[in-house]
Amino acid sequence: MVRENELREGERAVEIPPATDAGLVFIGRIRTPWTSRLETPRQGRHDGPVCRLEIFEPWVAALKGVDFYSNLEVLYWLDRSRRDLVLQSPKNNKSTRGTFSLRSPVRPNPIATSIVKLVAIEGNAVLVRGLDCLDGTPLLDIKPDRCEFTPLSAAQAGDFETE
Repeated sequence: MVRENELREGERAVEIPPATDAGLVFIGRIRTPWTSRLETPRQGRHDGPVCRLEIFEPWVAALKGVDFYSNLEVLYWLDRSRRDLVLQSPKNNKSTRGTFSLRSPVRPNPIATSIVKLVAIEGNAVLVRGLDCLDGTPLLDIKPDRCEFTPLSAAQAGDFETE
């Protein structure tokens, strides 16, 4: 069962400080079949249902070339997650752990990431498989899972050691 605001044994919540340092821009909305956390899968699967990344203007032009990749990394804002737990007790695990040691959606900044399989692009929508979020989730970014560019070695980047 998904919990809303209760604390399990060993968990600790803190007061969230006021937001003052980030100016995130949502580039779109994610459309999935799930409207409740009870029905949302814990992890997306590449054979799961087709979901839509609906891109807002003026970001639609940024989709050019996305169809070159078969896998994409999608970053999204878990707008309905609580943000105050610093210690959490996973459901079927009796040990308490720090939030940063878990992939829980309960985070100070509830940013999630999924590697998805590209299905198609239809106008301002990117159709994908592999998401695990609620319908209407705000979309932060889309990136190729792997890029055609390879990282520079330290020598190529001019990071030489001096004697």
